[in-house]
Amino acid sequence: MEHESVVVEFMGISFDLNIIVSLIGTCALVLLFCYICTRKLSVRPGKAQLVIEYIADFVKNMISSSMDWKVGEQFYLLGFTLFLFIWVANMVGLVLILNIGGFSYWKSPTASPVVTLALSLLIILMTHYFGVREQGFKNYFLNSYIRPVPALFPIKILEEFTNTLTLALRLYGNVYAGEILLVLIASLANLAGPLTWIVGIPLQMVWQGFSIFIGSIQAFVFTTLTMVYLSHKIEHE
Repeated sequence: MEHESVVVEFMGISFDLNIIVSLIGTCALVLLFCYICTRKLSVRPGKAQLVIEYIADFVKNMISSSMDWKVGEQFYLLGFTLFLFIWVANMVGLVLILNIGGFSYWKSPTASPVVTLALSLLIILMTHYFGVREQGFKNYFLNSYIRPVPALFPIKILEEFTNTLTLALRLYGNVYAGEILLVLIASLANLAGPLTWIVGIPLQMVWQGFSIFIGSIQAFVFTTLTMVYLSHKIEHE
């Protein structure tokens, strides 16, 4: 069953309350996680510090695989924040889906195409900005659209649109489909009481685990592609 989102209007602009609440919750969870893991930093790290250090090393390896670390070091904090935000955003809808009276008040923000398209567009615009900053507008334009042959110019322009769409829709499609299937499995589990619990509950647990795996992969893919797109814009052909 599809639930409607609560829409509020402010100064003539409509806002989806579901998206706003889940985004604020995601940001709060990321900040809380970072605070807990770094509040007692030590040369002999505890478990919490080891977790965030592992994530930091993991992001560093992602950047290093896309570009030279001397160049990519400036994007370290961007990659770390992006990976954590998307991972948490993918997970919050697995922990809780809040539907009351036919309206949805909480789900994964990345299960909305508006959020993923906005995030994707922001990333693509940032790649252009850093490309111009690193090379200057003339060299950036020649390197990104004219080289190695000018005949590729139309394809390069089309590529900007396809990169934006695929980056957004890949993340949205996987998270949205996962949540829809969780709802369907939950409906199956409650279809005939205890009789369907035998099938529904184990299936729900299996799909939850699979959704965690898919959500983690999508956070990794989105962050990696961001670094790949950045490397294409800031490095010379």
